[in-house]
Amino acid sequence: MSNKTSVKSHLKKSKIFEELNTKINQKIMLLDGAMGTMIQQKNLSEDDYRGVGGKSNIGFTKEQLEILENALKEGTEVKGNNELLSITQPAIIRGIHEEYLDAGAEIIGTNTFGATSIAQADYGLESLANDMNFYSAKLAREACDKHFSKNKKRLFVAGSIGPTPKTASISPDVNDPGARNISFDELVTSYQNQAEALVQGGVDLFLVETIFDTLNAKAAIFALENLFVTLNERIPVMISGTVTDASGRILSGQTVEAFWNSIRHASPISVGLNCALGAALMRPYVKELSSICDIAICVYPNAGLPNPMAPTGFDETPEITSKLLAEFANEGWVNLIGGCCGTTPAHIRAISESVKTLPPRKIPFQNNSLKLAGLEPCNIDESSLFVNVGERTNVTGSKKFAELILNNNFEKAVDVARQQVENGAQIIDVNMDEAMLDSEKAMTRFLNLIASEPDISRVPVMIDSSKWSVIEAGLKCVQGKAIVNSISLKEGEEEFLRQARICKRFGAAMIVMAFDENGQADTLSKRKDICSRAYKLLTKNIQVCPEDIIFDPNIFAIGTGIEEHAEYAIDFIETTRWIKENLPLAKISGGVSNVSFSFRGNNPAREAIHSVFLYHAIKAGMTMGIVNPGQLTIYNDLDEELRTHVENLVFAKTADATEKMIEFSSTLKGEKKAVETLAWREYPTEKKIEHALIHGVTEFITEDTEIARREIESRKGKPIEVIEGPLMSGMNVVGDLFGEGKMFLPQVVKSARVMKTAVAHLVPFIEKDQESSASNKAKGVMVIATVKGDVHDIGKNIVSVVLQCNNFEIINMGVMVPALKIIEEAKKHDADIIGLSGLITPSLEEMSNVAKEMERDEWCRSRKIPLLIGGATTSKVHTAVKIAPHYSGPIIWIPDASRAVPVAQVLTSNENEKKLYIEKNESAYESLREKYSRRNKLEVISLEEARKNSLKANFTIKTPTPKVIGRRLLKSFPLEKLIETIDWSPFFRSWDLAGKYPDILTDKIVGDQAKKLFSDAKSLLKKIVSRKMLSADGVFSIFPARRTDCEDITLFSDESLSQKLFTWHGLRQQTKKPRNQSNKCLSDFVSHKDNDRKDYLGVFFVTVNGADKIAKDFDDAGDDYSAIMIKALADRLVESFAEYLHMLIRTEFWAYSPDEKLNSTELISESYQGIRPAPGYPSCPDHSVKEEMARFLHVEDIGLSLTESLAMSPASSVCGFYFWHPQASYFNIGSIGNDQLVDYQKRVELTEENAKKRLVTVLG
Repeated sequence: MSNKTSVKSHLKKSKIFEELNTKINQKIMLLDGAMGTMIQQKNLSEDDYRGVGGKSNIGFTKEQLEILENALKEGTEVKGNNELLSITQPAIIRGIHEEYLDAGAEIIGTNTFGATSIAQADYGLESLANDMNFYSAKLAREACDKHFSKNKKRLFVAGSIGPTPKTASISPDVNDPGARNISFDELVTSYQNQAEALVQGGVDLFLVETIFDTLNAKAAIFALENLFVTLNERIPVMISGTVTDASGRILSGQTVEAFWNSIRHASPISVGLNCALGAALMRPYVKELSSICDIAICVYPNAGLPNPMAPTGFDETPEITSKLLAEFANEGWVNLIGGCCGTTPAHIRAISESVKTLPPRKIPFQNNSLKLAGLEPCNIDESSLFVNVGERTNVTGSKKFAELILNNNFEKAVDVARQQVENGAQIIDVNMDEAMLDSEKAMTRFLNLIASEPDISRVPVMIDSSKWSVIEAGLKCVQGKAIVNSISLKEGEEEFLRQARICKRFGAAMIVMAFDENGQADTLSKRKDICSRAYKLLTKNIQVCPEDIIFDPNIFAIGTGIEEHAEYAIDFIETTRWIKENLPLAKISGGVSNVSFSFRGNNPAREAIHSVFLYHAIKAGMTMGIVNPGQLTIYNDLDEELRTHVENLVFAKTADATEKMIEFSSTLKGEKKAVETLAWREYPTEKKIEHALIHGVTEFITEDTEIARREIESRKGKPIEVIEGPLMSGMNVVGDLFGEGKMFLPQVVKSARVMKTAVAHLVPFIEKDQESSASNKAKGVMVIATVKGDVHDIGKNIVSVVLQCNNFEIINMGVMVPALKIIEEAKKHDADIIGLSGLITPSLEEMSNVAKEMERDEWCRSRKIPLLIGGATTSKVHTAVKIAPHYSGPIIWIPDASRAVPVAQVLTSNENEKKLYIEKNESAYESLREKYSRRNKLEVISLEEARKNSLKANFTIKTPTPKVIGRRLLKSFPLEKLIETIDWSPFFRSWDLAGKYPDILTDKIVGDQAKKLFSDAKSLLKKIVSRKMLSADGVFSIFPARRTDCEDITLFSDESLSQKLFTWHGLRQQTKKPRNQSNKCLSDFVSHKDNDRKDYLGVFFVTVNGADKIAKDFDDAGDDYSAIMIKALADRLVESFAEYLHMLIRTEFWAYSPDEKLNSTELISESYQGIRPAPGYPSCPDHSVKEEMARFLHVEDIGLSLTESLAMSPASSVCGFYFWHPQASYFNIGSIGNDQLVDYQKRVELTEENAKKRLVTVLG
């Protein structure tokens, strides 16, 4: 059956649309439960499935019986083929339908989930597929009609269309990612046959369900469109995807939003999720769909997770499942609900009861953005920045790519696509128009290959060809929402509309060239006329969504010397402006490199022309462009004289603009670049390796390592000796220089990158030689981890690198590692040392817990395994007082990475040195404990006295009323706005370079290295911003608030104070103060509830997402330096985001300082009114309030979560409160007394043990 059936523009809608929509708007509709679960409980035998000894619905025809007997002769067992039961055991299937209807189901699915010819081929019964579908639909129809005759309640039959066991997007062969075991056309034929039989059997609508490959779903949609044309009527379609695990993606890799973008062209009556996950795990994805879809949401989850011991095979009882779905309904997320695997009529009855009084979700209006998708969504609207379309995967535009494709080197061609995405392409253009190619075959092969590469296929594809057959072949390979490049009026309106209809049926956006029957538009008026005509034809004649139309008004070469060409660039720019004003929602694209074609061979000139042209075209409204993102010059960075010449050329300002540009461009070719001296390449091999390690040069290390290996091999040595010899000798020099202060941490990390590259080259040779690694010659083995509940790991990773550079074997366990796992890993590797890291204050308690567990563990205790403590919140005093007493072995505080090396070396040296060091350390700790004990006893006063001495803030001044009250979300906040407010001093400290920015750049000792580090940071930061590698997201709210107890602040949802949100239980300074100084608490800065005046408190969370994944990619590539750098910059950006948002609060959202005009230095030094303390600050050491803050701000909407120890994840996150009062200031709680502990315990209603855990850092 052809999938090229023409599509009529106007199909009438079935009356079922109106009936369903009316019900969906009135109530939450109910689907049935799991047909398979109910069949499973019947315990049917092979004979039962065959219908032996029973009566079939129709009595087998001779042909049917022959088909079944032939399958059985082949040895096929049909037990488990549930769809066959509609023929062999119709009473069972009809009875199951009736049970679900009695339980309250209003839509029942036919027993046809696996009734495609493709699925039935596994049983040899593909010839029975049509009968299965027809009789299954008939049985469901009969059950509904019977129920209607009794209850007069309108019920609906949904024809179930399952995914088939074969996938169009996933290779069945691990050795060939481009292979497929089913084609799009085969799927369309099978699905269309199924749908026709279902209609003949009496279904009201279709349910395309359990989608784990969106390309299969698109084939089903395509088949249904074919059927609707045949019927001359459109029938409602429900679509349901399956998120396979907690990653939030379907099996073929798409996110939920990308899935929606890819199937929304079907105009389904509902979209939703089913199967795979129970309702609890499905929750975030249901919430996401509800927020982005402008149609009804349908959810029918499994009854929890599989449990073979349960009667249904799944965990959840009806009460549990119904309660979870009722929560979805209460949240306003659903319009239709039901059950999938493991759900029975009892489940459906309980669900019906739980939602019967709850209203359906209100279907929201969504903005008309261009919604593209690869594995991830790409939404483009009026607020979007310019979209780069990568041009190098085009055989007509890239000689390198063409050669790779022509030589059948598709693996390397895939690398070209990867480079495009890495360089910032948000869409990749793929073109295979080469005379010597089978273009359809090449397009199919390449698109199938990149579909198996998530780092490439995450972005949408632009299928580019002048041959329509090639475009169709490409569309059949892409599961996401693609762009077709291109269609035009050059062959007349009929062919133009035919191609547009096909694009629409595949769900593709379309580039429309400014080209008609008379040729390409080369004047402003022709461009306008053709674009206007095409827009009207598409939107009026075949109802193409205007946001799916992308015009290419033709970019032609300028600077040709031909007078008619002089205004080509300005005509394009003016056309762009006209389209934005006159053709609503349409987008504009173009091939940018065309504009500079006259200057081919002169890259500096071409890049400058691209930069100037794009700058003005984007201002006029250009949406996207086919351009190599790795070769764009920033407009403001252009030499002023060059920019002037290019501006004159682009805008044809002078008659001699072309001649002047040609003359000036000739001077650009001779540009000279500094070349690194390569004199060291003449050194002996060992010295070359040493030089590379010291200077962090990776360019030649693989070559030099191989030469060293061969030299050692020639004297009968082993590959491992390269590591033990020249590589470790070079790293020892690095370690010595670092220890002497002649190298700095950033340089050491680069050295580690070189070392890793060399070792990676040697590993295959070492493995082949069956020798152990160099670890048996290491100075020692250290297990290092960030403790449970904490996600911060920059410092830990730096320590790991530094110790590795000094010949220690490091077992880096990552973040959030429980105590017992750390000890288990130490035993497994027979570790000499355990190292702990943590940033947040609850981590201090967890470190104490690790020490206790080490004391309990006989292996650690008997060996007295040293425990090293490090991290920003740790200190020598705290380690001595709060951690060391819990473990009889040595515990040593490490202030920074440089101190880790000598400590680790002495702990793994001879026993006498080790013993002396440990005794000296313990003596120092004992002294600190005595001093701490004496100091603590002298300083604390009673809580009553402290309250009497509280700060009496002035509340006669007027309280500023916020401009914004309630929650506000800030997604993808512009990173470029955060650069000016970055505080760089902590950045240098994180690399163990002491000094304050900018003075550190001229420091006599570390200045040169600080400059290099700063240069690297700025370079990476530039990429982060231009390519949107990271995402800054935030949420804040300003709530009415009052002081409700001496140390408590309560936040309310509205001005009436009738609905309490939560109470923040604070602490008060309790140490004796000098005269005229108060014992402060943050509650002092908020008006008391008894005062007749309003007051407010702000709450915020900000985060920078994406650093962990990028860091992992760098780690996997052996690039520790860049891995640490990306995280360090993410930390700086999130701190800057917190600062910038606070400025917006003061000047706009709360506006209590509307005239504030501070420069970045003044902002960083906090020269403004108000404070933003955070849980964990010295004035607010209790982290527990974060839970309430996070709950009421719904921080999951910005990708943020809290660990069990209340650390924020991602690690680059900041939260806090906004106080407006002029007297509000930061302070340190210090130590508190037992009376305040008891008071806090009562206020918060905690046990003494839990109260002590929360306040461990301030207890005397």
